[in-house]
Amino acid sequence: MNLQILYFASLRDQAGRDAEAIVSSAQDASGLYAELKTRHGFSLDQGKLRVAINGGFAEWNAILRDGDEVVFLPPVSGG
Repeated sequence: MNLQILYFASLRDQAGRDAEAIVSSAQDASGLYAELKTRHGFSLDQGKLRVAINGGFAEWNAILRDGDEVVFLPPVSGG
């Protein structure tokens, strides 16, 4: 299925981009992150992230559909 992925903060730095369109066979957000972690060498474990699908926070076992926009949100710090 075709998915649009958005990256922020440290994930953007590690992926070397802020977005990408991919074709994936992952059934859920957890499987997708595992694929992308391998592809880009992400250092953060899934448990430290939030995931959003089509503009709303989602559970990691949320089923993906063709055309979904998926955002992985790492913890951020600031002051």
